[in-house]
Amino acid sequence: MSTAAIYIVDDDADMREGLAWLFDSRGHKATTWDSGPPFLESVKARAGIWEQAVVLLDIRMTPMTGLQVFEQLKALACPWPVLFLTGNGDVGTAVAAVKNGAWDFLEKPFQDNVLVDRVEQALAAAAAHGDANQEAHRLRYALASLSPREREVLDQLILGHYNKNIADHLGITQRTVEFHRANIFEKMGVSSAIELAHKLGRLQPIGTLPDKS
Repeated sequence: MSTAAIYIVDDDADMREGLAWLFDSRGHKATTWDSGPPFLESVKARAGIWEQAVVLLDIRMTPMTGLQVFEQLKALACPWPVLFLTGNGDVGTAVAAVKNGAWDFLEKPFQDNVLVDRVEQALAAAAAHGDANQEAHRLRYALASLSPREREVLDQLILGHYNKNIADHLGITQRTVEFHRANIFEKMGVSSAIELAHKLGRLQPIGTLPDKS
């Protein structure tokens, strides 16, 4: 069974149970709520600890609509993709929700395979985003672990300067630069200055590295 969670929020008991059965039968862990407030309470209780999950939200619910639940999820900085389930009269609203950050919408009645495919695509995208965030966190941690001198050498390296130029600029020997360069590469997990620049470039624009203080 997949470790990712499928959260289903729908006030229609038949729809809710049918969707739970569908995803359970496809190897996903499905959990259901009959309205937005209890679902949001469960989200708030996580205190920002997000596992991999996708949310299926019915648009027409009471006492909170699916759109209101979606806005609350955004306010909580919840990273889960949200897929709206909507009727004929709600398509325009669902399209607007997608433009506002929702993953997708599906109009009822829908084919089971289409829904499962959309959800699995959302899970894959969320996983890729999570990996990118994890790598960014690792790089920031590695940057913070550099000594002040290593940070000075790093700033010169990403500008494309050679060891001799760096040594002259910092007033140290070339051998010392080579020593710091090796430490930087080890801490950052790279084997070349080009790889280092690429990784830092994906983290943020070169030249605006975070301050250690």
